This record gives sequence, C-alpha cells and structure tokens, in this order.
Amino acid sequence: MLIVTLAVAVVVGLTLGLFGGGGSILTVPMLVYVAGVPAKTAIAMSLFVVGVTSAVSAIGHARAGRIRWKTGLIFGAAGMAGAYGGGLLGPHLPETLLMAAFALMMAATAIAMIRGRKAPSHDSARTDLPIAHVIVEGVVVGVVTGLVGAGGGFLVVPTLVLLGGLPMSVAVGTSLIVIAMKSFAGLAGYLQSVSIDWPIALYVTAAAVVGGLIGGQLAGRIQADRLRKAFGWFVLVMGVFVLSRQVPPELLHSAWGRAVLAAALVAVAVTAVLLFVRRGRQQRGRATRVPQLSQTDRR
Repeated sequence: MLIVTLAVAVVVGLTLGLFGGGGSILTVPMLVYVAGVPAKTAIAMSLFVVGVTSAVSAIGHARAGRIRWKTGLIFGAAGMAGAYGGGLLGPHLPETLLMAAFALMMAATAIAMIRGRKAPSHDSARTDLPIAHVIVEGVVVGVVTGLVGAGGGFLVVPTLVLLGGLPMSVAVGTSLIVIAMKSFAGLAGYLQSVSIDWPIALYVTAAAVVGGLIGGQLAGRIQADRLRKAFGWFVLVMGVFVLSRQVPPELLHSAWGRAVLAAALVAVAVTAVLLFVRRGRQQRGRATRVPQLSQTDRR
C-alpha cells in the first residue's frame, strides 16, 4: 500500500504544480483510505504535505516570474490567521463531520475544475489591490483550509484573478505561496492537540514534491484544460465515495435515510448534466463564431 500511497502523492504534487490547487484535495482520502491514517491525523498530515509541496512547487513559478509577491503575502497572511483558527477548532469536531465537510469540499473543487476559469478582460482588470476584500477572502479560505486540510487553491486562484487582477498563469503561481502559508498555519493549530506519524508524512511529502516540480515545469508548456476537467470528474467521484463512507449504516435502513441519499445522488446527477449542457453550448458557440470570422477576413 505504501507504493500506491506514494503514487497518489506524486499526482497530488503534479496537480498542485500545474493548476495551483486541486491535487491537495486527494491528500486526506489517500491517507485515510489507502494509508489507514485516522481522519484528524490525516488532516494535520495533509497540511504539512501540501504546505511543503506548494512551497517547493512555487520555486519554478518564481523563476519564471509568475508570482505577484505583494498580493500573495497579503492574502497569505490573512489566510494564516483563519487557518490557525480552523486548525485549533478542527480537532474538537467529530471525525464524521470533518470528513463529510471534506467530501463537500471535494465536490465544490471538482465543479470548479470542470467549469474552468475565465480570465478577466483587460478593461475589467484592476490596477489597484482591494486590500480589505483580499483580507476577508483570505481569512474565510484560511478557515476552510485549517478545518479540512485542503489548500483551497480552487478558491484562491479565482480570487487572485478577480480581486487582484492577476493573469491566470500568475494567479496559479501566486496561489502556491498562499497555500503554503495557510497550510503551515493550519498545521500549527492542529499540532496543539494532534500528533503526526512523521516518517509517513516525510515519505508522502517527498513523493508529492517530485510531482510538484514536474507540474511546475509543465505549467507553462501544455494546454491543461482537458486534463483539468478530467481530473475534476475524478475528484467528483471521489467526493461522492468519501461522503458515502460517512453515512451511518442504520440510516440506510430507514425510509428517510434512503430518501436523503437518493436526493443527494439526484443532485450530483443534475449537476453533472448541467455541466455537460453548459460545455456543449460553449462548444457550439465557438463553432458558430469561427465561420463568421473567416467570412469577415475574406471580405
């Protein structure tokens, strides 16, 4: 199982380096269901893995000039405050609640990755940094990070694009700095009441760092849209799996329990259908615009 764990850790690092987030959402399920680590320990351990991996992955982006340090440090400092608070609160919450919240976080991450991100137009890009908004967003995202152990890159990157006015590639690199800062703050909170199996943590971190370095090298060279969407669908399936594991067995024997589970499955199915429909409309829209452009060019 150690080999499988390390292989998944490489994927975690790869997606962090490529997308600035997303891969860290697999760390907790990997540690819980593959490595057999208790949920709260897995959350604390994932914060260490994600923090180190994000910091190392940011090196390649920094060398390529894809990090906006002022924006990242302000967002990260606010996120550290929220993450430390979340890290203090998380160990005192029921494991079932934490894992259910984590599963919902996975679903939100998956939907964000499947839908993709739109970069702002040059006209709407900001020239000044709305510090108050960035601080509020940073604290909120930080609390989520501290509670469930996910880096929250799928929240950080759009925030940096929309509030910070950063280009997408720069937002991805900057988000790694933010994620590293938040993760270490959340870890500090968890370590007040949770211990970590450091040998496993170091093995997993080393594998994730290798993946992160590879992802950082590929970030500016490949078209990652299809890869991101495919990974998003995988994360969505994993989120449903994790959520199903938190359903008490006795709940399935009641009519209300089966009704709630059926409603959740219907909600997931409807979401998937809506995403497919939206994607089809976008593709048809692009297809209809191409001939018009070509006719204009001919005239």
